[in-house]
Amino acid sequence: MPTTSTTSPCDSARTLARPVVRTPLGVEITAGEDTPARLPGEVSSHPAHRLLARDAGEYLFVGLRGGARPDTAAPHTGAPAPAHEPSGALGLRLAPGDVCFYDVRRAPALDFREPFRATTFLVPADLLGLVDSDVRRIARTPVARASRLGTLLSPLLSDLARASAEARPQVGEMLAWNAVNLLATLAAEQLGTAVPGPPSTSGTLGEAGEAGEAGEAGGTGTRGVPGAPGTPGAHSPVLGRVLEYVELHLTDPDLSPEVIARAHHISVRYLHKLFKDEGTTVGRWILRRRLEECRRDLMRYGRGGRTIAAVAARWGFLSATHFSRVFRSAYGMSPREWRDTAGRGAWSGHR
Repeated sequence: MPTTSTTSPCDSARTLARPVVRTPLGVEITAGEDTPARLPGEVSSHPAHRLLARDAGEYLFVGLRGGARPDTAAPHTGAPAPAHEPSGALGLRLAPGDVCFYDVRRAPALDFREPFRATTFLVPADLLGLVDSDVRRIARTPVARASRLGTLLSPLLSDLARASAEARPQVGEMLAWNAVNLLATLAAEQLGTAVPGPPSTSGTLGEAGEAGEAGEAGGTGTRGVPGAPGTPGAHSPVLGRVLEYVELHLTDPDLSPEVIARAHHISVRYLHKLFKDEGTTVGRWILRRRLEECRRDLMRYGRGGRTIAAVAARWGFLSATHFSRVFRSAYGMSPREWRDTAGRGAWSGHR
C-alpha cells in the first residue's frame, strides 16, 4: 500500500516538498509541488541538460529510475551501466502541461522564468518496458500538451497524481497504477514502438471481447491507442470522456458499447465511429486495458496473493479459460508463467 513522506529518497534538497505517494514496486508520485529548485535525481542536476520554460503553470515530469533492461545488442562487460552523457549541451523548451521524461541518473537542470507547479512521477524504467536506449531517446522528446496524446493524457495524469495523494491507501495504489499504465502507453507512442495489442476475439464484453468488432479490426496489427500521433483529425472531447468512463468501469463485467453509449447520451453507432477514427475498436481497447491491469496485479501480488482466476474476475473476465487464452496471445506467455517470472525480465521480448 502506498505511504506518504515529506521527502523523496532520490532528492532531499527540494523546495516546499509535498507528500510523496509510494507504491510497492518503486513508483513515487509528487503532485503540485511549488517551484522546486531541482528534479529528483541520483546526483546533482546535469548542467549540460536543461529544461527551459517561460510561462507559469503545471509541468509534468517522469523520472525513469534504474532497472531499464539493457539493449540486447549491447555486449555485456560485467561492469555497471554508466549514466549516459549527452554529446553536447541539450536544452529542451517546455510549455505548461507538457510531459517530460528524464533519466534520474542525470536529471536535467531547471531554467524556468516564472513560478510553476511540478507534478513528478518516479517510475522504474522496466515497468514501462523501456531499454537503456529508449530512456536516452525519450528524454530528448517531451510530449507537448498541445499534441493529440498530450491533450488527452496530460490532464488525466495530473488528476490521477492529485487523487492518489488524497485517496485512502488502497485506492491511492490503484490510481497510481492507472498512471503507470498511461505512462507506458505514452512512452510507447512517443518512441513509435508497438504496444502488445489484444488478439482478435469473439464473445461478450464480459469475456473482454466485443462480438464481431475485434475481427473487423484486423487482429493485433493496429496500435489500438486512441489519440495516437499521426492519426488525422481533431481529438474528440467526447472520446476523452468515454475513455475516462471506461477506466472507472473496467472491473464491471457488464461494460458494453450499449452501456457506454447510454451513459454518454450518444448512439452505439457513433461510439464505434469514434474508436474507428482512432484506429481501434471499443472491444479491443477494453480488452487491452483489462489485460494490462491483470498483468500488473499478477506482478504485484505474486504467488502469495490472489489466484489467477481471482485476478481475472476482478477485472471483468467471466471465464478464467478465456482470460488465459487472450493473455497468452497478447503477451506470449500464460498468466502463470508471467506471475512466476515477473521482475526477472520476462517481458523483454514482448514489447
